[in-house]
Amino acid sequence: MTDATRTASHAKPAPQETGAAKSSAEPRPTREEAEAAVRVLLRWAGDDPTREGLVDTPARVARAFEEFFAGYATDPREILARTFAEVDGYDEMIVLKDIRFESYCEHHMVPIIGRAHVAYLPDRRVVGISKLARLVDAFAKRLQIQEKMTVQIADTLNEVLQPRGVGVILEAAHQCMSTRGVHKAGVEMVTSRMLGTFRTDPSTRREFLSIVGNPVGTSIANT
Repeated sequence: MTDATRTASHAKPAPQETGAAKSSAEPRPTREEAEAAVRVLLRWAGDDPTREGLVDTPARVARAFEEFFAGYATDPREILARTFAEVDGYDEMIVLKDIRFESYCEHHMVPIIGRAHVAYLPDRRVVGISKLARLVDAFAKRLQIQEKMTVQIADTLNEVLQPRGVGVILEAAHQCMSTRGVHKAGVEMVTSRMLGTFRTDPSTRREFLSIVGNPVGTSIANT
């Protein structure tokens, strides 16, 4: 059970980013420039970037950033582009729960580690289950806040598949809270977004919460 809960069920849809970040008109820095910036930070931290243990650190950090933020090079809608209609009339809830994700706080650039529960009620077409996990990663592997990521996953799934309903719950620990600032370890934040029948039909919402273990108790059940 979590120590802190929040819901994003009534949040306005955030502008969807596809591919590289669109907020900057400046060209992307070169790898050499990125590595030089890491050396500056190492000096600012009080260490010597030319010593043996750090001499290769700038290159390692640049490679790590390519992995951490691979989501900027991914179009989430393309992940869901291939769907299947041959499901023999299956029209019950589809849930993929406990999808582990790793993201990074856009305020402090420290890890957000958690799990996502994603569900939808199909309307004629379904998508491969691995695509749901990839959709989570497409948004997780960016600088994020959890509330925005929750909305992005739910709204993209709803927009592309056009199901009867979508439910998304994220549970995550934020190292910007546990390793700095208030230093409160063991606290998880829970956010949700319910669309379509998941919002309007209490029985659908209860079924979803029951399947994923009701991580936010009655706070979502009453929204």
